[in-house]
Amino acid sequence: MSEAQVSVAQPIVRPLIEPRRLFIGGQWLEARSGQRREVLDPSTGKVITSVADAGIEDLDAAVLAARKAFDEGDWARMSGRERARILLRVAEVMRRRTEELVATESVDVGKPVTFSRIVDVATVIETYEYYAAQAQLKEGAYREVPGGARAYICREPLGVIGAITPFNFPLILSNNKLAPALAAGNTIVHKPASDTPLSALLMAEIFAEAGIPAGVVNVITGPGARIGDAMARHPGIDKIAFTGSTDIGREVARVAGECIKPTTLELGGKSGHIIFEDADVERAVGAAIQGFIFNTGQFCMAGTRLLVARPLHDAVVGALVGALPHIPLGDPFDPATVVGPMVSAKQRATSEDYCRIALEEGATLAVGGQRIEKEGGFYFPPTVVTHVTNQSRLVQEEIFGPVLTVQAFDTEEEAIALANSTVFGLAAGLHTRDISRVHRVSARLKAGIVWVNGWAILDPSVPFGGYKQSGFGREYGPEALHYYTQVKSTVIAP
Repeated sequence: MSEAQVSVAQPIVRPLIEPRRLFIGGQWLEARSGQRREVLDPSTGKVITSVADAGIEDLDAAVLAARKAFDEGDWARMSGRERARILLRVAEVMRRRTEELVATESVDVGKPVTFSRIVDVATVIETYEYYAAQAQLKEGAYREVPGGARAYICREPLGVIGAITPFNFPLILSNNKLAPALAAGNTIVHKPASDTPLSALLMAEIFAEAGIPAGVVNVITGPGARIGDAMARHPGIDKIAFTGSTDIGREVARVAGECIKPTTLELGGKSGHIIFEDADVERAVGAAIQGFIFNTGQFCMAGTRLLVARPLHDAVVGALVGALPHIPLGDPFDPATVVGPMVSAKQRATSEDYCRIALEEGATLAVGGQRIEKEGGFYFPPTVVTHVTNQSRLVQEEIFGPVLTVQAFDTEEEAIALANSTVFGLAAGLHTRDISRVHRVSARLKAGIVWVNGWAILDPSVPFGGYKQSGFGREYGPEALHYYTQVKSTVIAP
């Protein structure tokens, strides 16, 4: 992502955030029940603010607003060029409010401000600029039909999109859905994660300021068990776009399937990251570190299974053990911080549990493995686990924390087999100087995106999504628009 897209002029300080309400039909409303829920700062464990705790009546109101905006409003009937102008204004307002967005995302997620600025906010600005361009490209076809008839085929918006998004990249993963859905002419009901709802509510302000009509985007905050399930069942929602765990995604798909409701699912991962014997070892180790510590390992595409050619195994492990303790860990509002806290006590406890399981299975904690007590925050250090078998739970199950397993392999065939040996297939990576090997191995890796000699290189123009139990559908690229539109054929008799 381009660092030049956002301001880096002044330091960011922790924001004071007023209690937030639901955004429905262009208005800020309290939940019908009057209930609220607290939002915690992961770096201190203290309360940041509170948000309205929505119930089913609030969901019904949001769906009604989105339905009315789609069926009766201007958004779906605007030209693509008109929608593009408004989406570009979203990017402009975001750029002007960058510091506010950075502070909100960092205090809510525990994300280091440096990365919130040059990754999260910059990415979303670029995403709206990209889909503003895509909004103007109307895809269709003309065909001749036997007997002299003529047919044209076009894509139309689906209607009301229910977007359910996770806690780890709330700004990016929400707008991966909202930007293409809006570009295609849909309206939206968005339920952000309960732990990290603040940037979604701030984006609602930005949409309104940019001129997106009332009711086109609605944001409701509440627990997934109540609101997410009801969204999948709601007859007024035409499609569900979900990012989250495979277990919950499976349930979302089941419920939506009962209603014959289309879904896209971006789910869990357990990505294999291969270092072949001819790799640039220093570069590969740097990418391996980036691949599993980024966002404190709370990254569905994290490269948490490192597969190393046996002649390089000990040197790579030694380099990891030597480097990781020196990576700056701490306050996300310190510009030098690289590793912040985990998002919640629950997420940290999961990483601790897997480290205990590693020892029970006979593996070795080469570095890390124990929580760090720091100002009441949810800190856990980058951890490397060696001497694991391929059947280990640490190898086969998504941990969603900064825990890396290292396995040795002897042949290219074995490396591919190990990389493909889990139920997941979201991402994969390989390091080699041999371009023939790049093509050969990439073609056999069962993953939606493969990185070569790097990790987590993402751009709004390049689609990503899962194979196997990592989900279906794609985000980013023009391909994403296919999942927010439906095909209509019109046949004209001679």
